[in-house]
Parts: sequence; structure tokens; C-alpha cells
Amino acid sequence: MKASELPNVPKRDSKPRSKGLTMVMDKGLSIRETEDMVSVAGEYIDYVKFGFGTALVSPNIKEKIKALKSAGIRPYLGGTLFEAFVARNMFSEYQKLLDFYGFDLAEISDGTLEMSQDDKCNYIAKLSKQVTVISEVGSKMAGVIIPNDEWVKMMKNELAAGSIKVIAEAREGGNIGIYNQDHSANTELIDSIVKHINLEDVLWEAPLKNQQAWFISLFGANVNLGNIAPTEVIALETLRVGLRGDTFFQFLNK
Repeated sequence: MKASELPNVPKRDSKPRSKGLTMVMDKGLSIRETEDMVSVAGEYIDYVKFGFGTALVSPNIKEKIKALKSAGIRPYLGGTLFEAFVARNMFSEYQKLLDFYGFDLAEISDGTLEMSQDDKCNYIAKLSKQVTVISEVGSKMAGVIIPNDEWVKMMKNELAAGSIKVIAEAREGGNIGIYNQDHSANTELIDSIVKHINLEDVLWEAPLKNQQAWFISLFGANVNLGNIAPTEVIALETLRVGLRGDTFFQFLNK
């Protein structure tokens, strides 16, 4: 029996889907760990990000890409690696790297490297002619405050430049960007974003269970969530469909 056969369980689209996306953060999985993850949770994973610059120091990247693609999962390089190439005036080499590994998805960010919004949007426009682009908004640096209206403006600009989704930054620690230092949601910022940006166009980084449950309680089962640990994918899916205490009554009563 599957979860979908229970009454009062929210409908989850099958892959490829445009909403209810789950993005997993790979910080150095082995090929065996990747294959194990796919065998258990491949049905529920849409994207796998090779976090920050791990792709350049990890072995077996090609084999991992093959395993992920065979399960209908789109892998991509972390935005920090894009920034590392740009900082060295090596954008064309970055494009060649994407081709070498056969990526069809790329992330553009400016969370570490200072970059004007015009320059970032130009990179998005250029890269979107080669691959599908998603862009990350928000700083990775603690203490950097971006006004709410500036978040909204940047997201609008980057979607217009060619990003198919904008990622709301939180880092893997879940304590900056759209979250406060105590890991609670920055509700004022999130409210500002959803008032002006289509919910399906935003992928919220939510590495912690309480953050995942908060977004599901607010926006429903088919909210886009990212920076999920490989071992937490199945647990997240139970949150999405109300088979875990945190969201148990959210869908049952409907």
C-alpha cells in the first residue's frame, strides 16, 4: 500500500514536476552512498546539488551523475563553485566544465563573491542559452542585512533574466537569510517574497525538520524545499503527506 491510497493525503505530482521539488545537498557522498540514496528515495528527489566546491575535490563525480540521471534526478554544481570561477575571470572555463560533465542545470549565486545585480543577471542570461539556470538570492555571510524589498527586486530581476527558479538562501546551517540566528523563520521577509513572487518559482532552503514542517504547514505539501540531507528525504516526504506528527492533522482534517 502506498501513502497516496490513504484518504486525506495530499496529491504529489510524479517526476518531472515543477512544484513540490526536493533538492538534496551532497557534501561528499561516495558512489555507493549515492546509489543507496537513489534506491531508497530516488522517486522523491528532483535535484542534487554538489555543495559548494566539492565537485572539484571528490572522486567519482561522473559515476554519481550517471546514477542520479538514471533515476530522473538533475544534478548540478553548487553556486559557490560558479563564484570561484568568476572570481578568477574563468567563466568560459566554467561553461566548459558544465559541458564536460554533461550538466543540463546550473546555479548562479553571489552569496560569497561581491557582484552587481546587473553582472549577475548578465551571467544568468548567458548561461541560460547553454543550460537551465536556477539562481540563489541572499548572502552566505552572517551579519549581511538585505532589505526585504531588495530581496523581492533581485528575485524578480533574476527570473526575468532567465532563471527558472530562485533559491532563498539559508546555508546548510539554516540560520541566515530567510532564517533568524535561532533557526526560526524570518516571517516578515518570507511574507514579502510570497506577496510578489509566484510560490512555484521559489525554492526555500530548509535543512532542518522544524523549518521543513513550518513551510509545509504554511504552503502545503507541494512547496519547493532545498538543502535536504540525503538521509532525510524519506522523512521529509512523510512531512509532506501528513504521516509525521508535525503535520499529522494538517491534511487529516481536510
